[in-house]
Amino acid sequence: MDAPVEDAPERLNLDIDGWEGPLDVLLALARNQKVDLTAISILQLVEQYLEFVNEASELRLELAADYLVMAAWLAYLKSALLLPRDPEVEPSPEELALRLQLRLERLNAMREAGARLLARDCLNRDVFRRGAPEGLRTVRQARYEAEIYDLIAAYGRVSARTRPVMHVVATRPVMTLDEAIERVSAMIGKAVDWSTIESFLPKEATGAYRKSALASSFVAALELARQGRLEMQQKSPFAPLYLRAGA
Repeated sequence: MDAPVEDAPERLNLDIDGWEGPLDVLLALARNQKVDLTAISILQLVEQYLEFVNEASELRLELAADYLVMAAWLAYLKSALLLPRDPEVEPSPEELALRLQLRLERLNAMREAGARLLARDCLNRDVFRRGAPEGLRTVRQARYEAEIYDLIAAYGRVSARTRPVMHVVATRPVMTLDEAIERVSAMIGKAVDWSTIESFLPKEATGAYRKSALASSFVAALELARQGRLEMQQKSPFAPLYLRAGA
């Protein structure tokens, strides 16, 4: 007598290409309606899902709790959409249907983004690196940081360069050469002996005016010496300069 065959342990063998859960099944069924996800029929989608669950009973789908929970919830949603609405029940069936629709749209966008990523060229399969890679090009961009004082100072410098320049000569007390010649000529006739050139300067001459009077008196003495009207004497460089009337 053959030995009885032991019952195989109960296990779920569910292999659906690209499906990872009941929400993926709903998305595939919604795509079969050939309409935009924003315009799908929730009732028709619920009926398709419940039919899918019934047809998959041979796969011992009762062990897949997620699918059964989704089927029960969709059955509740279908009944709520068909029956008159109870105003005390929140959220409303229409709001639940809208939430389901939004979740399907989000899942569809994620699947499409993943498909686009997988469809891109792969390195070392579709595209290959160059044997001699190019260097990186450096792009330098200047960035200026300035405060309001810097802007005003820069504007002042530019404005000063383009502004017309007016030179104003300050009036200074000076003794002209004619005045010096006249003064030295008048005083040389009164001098009996040698006298320093400083003695021919006005007594009130001070500061810048004294320097001007000394310079003008020296030039006047040179002119009068050239005319022979006075004599000049200096014992050493930078020594006092003496003057007297010419012979």
